[in-house]
Amino acid sequence: MSDEPIDLAVALAGFDQLWSPRIVTRVNEYDVRIAKVAGEHVWHVHDHTDEFFLVLDGELHIALRDSDGDGERTVVLPRGAVYVVPRGTPHRPSSADGASILMFEPSGTPSVGDRHDEIPEHVDATTGHVL
Repeated sequence: MSDEPIDLAVALAGFDQLWSPRIVTRVNEYDVRIAKVAGEHVWHVHDHTDEFFLVLDGELHIALRDSDGDGERTVVLPRGAVYVVPRGTPHRPSSADGASILMFEPSGTPSVGDRHDEIPEHVDATTGHVL
């Protein structure tokens, strides 16, 4: 990790892959990740950690299911909005027109959580790539 300031616009311009987080820095045992997104991710759950989202550009939708699976709702995050998905909550991020996002998660957290639907080819299931 660099001890210099990180320009997120420059970091985002350095890759084109969608749903493939890049680790820009670390804070204690947490990764600060950026990603470009478009279309749908996969329904997934992080059993042991909350997931923080900040929309840097575009608009992100996060579909959420009740833990019992009965109810579903969607939160809409415009540019500059933040949202925390509580641990144990099934969710699926999506963006019809594309977005750039920043996430804050414990190091080593897979992008598809601990439990997930079948992973489509366009989703990177790793823990993120270091820039």
